[in-house]
Amino acid sequence: MSTEPDLLYSEEEEALRAAVRDLLTDHCDPAGVIVRTESATPHDRETWKALTEGMGLAGLLVPEARGGQGATHREVAVVLEELGRAVAPVPYLTSAVVATEALLACADADLLALLASGRTIGALAVALHTAPDAAFTSVRLENGTLHGELPGIADAAVADVLLVPAEDGGLYAVDVDAVTVTPQVPLDLTRPLATVTLDGASARRIGDAEPAVRRALRTAAGLLASEQLGLAEWSLTETVRYLKERKQFNRPVGGFQALKHRLAQLWLEVVSLRAAARGAADALTTGEDVDVAVAVAQAYAAPVAVRAAEEALQLHGGIGMTWEHPVHLNLKRAKADSIAYGTAGAHRATLAELVDLQAP
Repeated sequence: MSTEPDLLYSEEEEALRAAVRDLLTDHCDPAGVIVRTESATPHDRETWKALTEGMGLAGLLVPEARGGQGATHREVAVVLEELGRAVAPVPYLTSAVVATEALLACADADLLALLASGRTIGALAVALHTAPDAAFTSVRLENGTLHGELPGIADAAVADVLLVPAEDGGLYAVDVDAVTVTPQVPLDLTRPLATVTLDGASARRIGDAEPAVRRALRTAAGLLASEQLGLAEWSLTETVRYLKERKQFNRPVGGFQALKHRLAQLWLEVVSLRAAARGAADALTTGEDVDVAVAVAQAYAAPVAVRAAEEALQLHGGIGMTWEHPVHLNLKRAKADSIAYGTAGAHRATLAELVDLQAP
């Protein structure tokens, strides 16, 4: 049996991509996302319901015996690519991936089944910027209740249950009604952040925090690269399309050699990003060299996704600077993703340790 990573998409994965893209085309158009970011409810519950109850995507990582679909990280990566292309304001990464992975490391089958159904949304109460091997903030456990403040929690405002690490080493399930959620002002309005304050919150211990949090963050970092791939591919595709249509001196702008070179270089980078992202998804599926594959993917993904969005903004000219054009959604998401679950620099440092290639 070959130990080489499988970077190609299967027929089933391509069919899944087509189905998700069709759904997002119908439910998550760019104009609607922009309008939603200007409202007090940026999360799109209708799209979330279609993805979860309609297609069963919230339970892809959950075994069938526990109420899920029994799929792999490769299928989840395909879904995240399409969600990235649409900059969909749904808590898929935070609930169906991060919180679900944390629960898979615990023994709470009932809560896992609820998340798999999509009718309950979960969020791991660890700051979005936390790298897989970095320290994370825990709250105090006093007289059976939790006390403390946790900033930078993604999608806490829409969550039904929070998974909170405590100083006693446990991971606790806390109903969101038992805490105070204070919205923060994020750069990316499609993935809101909040500060969670626990002041005597009732909680139920579901497992050990350290292995659960590490597993969740490692998977999040690896699969985030697929979301960044979707962002980069949309930016490149839309820019090429626009430059073919826009004319200057009575000829398509895309015909100018300097722009061709810029787009060709960007295409090479996006192709390399696809290989890195697929490598991480495949490693998470097979369990082979997971830490290395995740570090490689995140060391490369963030700079490429940001550069693709920046090039799209610039090459769209004046229209790209307007609020009505969706390119700013991609740029903000790419920028926010560049520090989510560890910066590229942090992952390069981790990779250096893993392959024993230390700086002088």
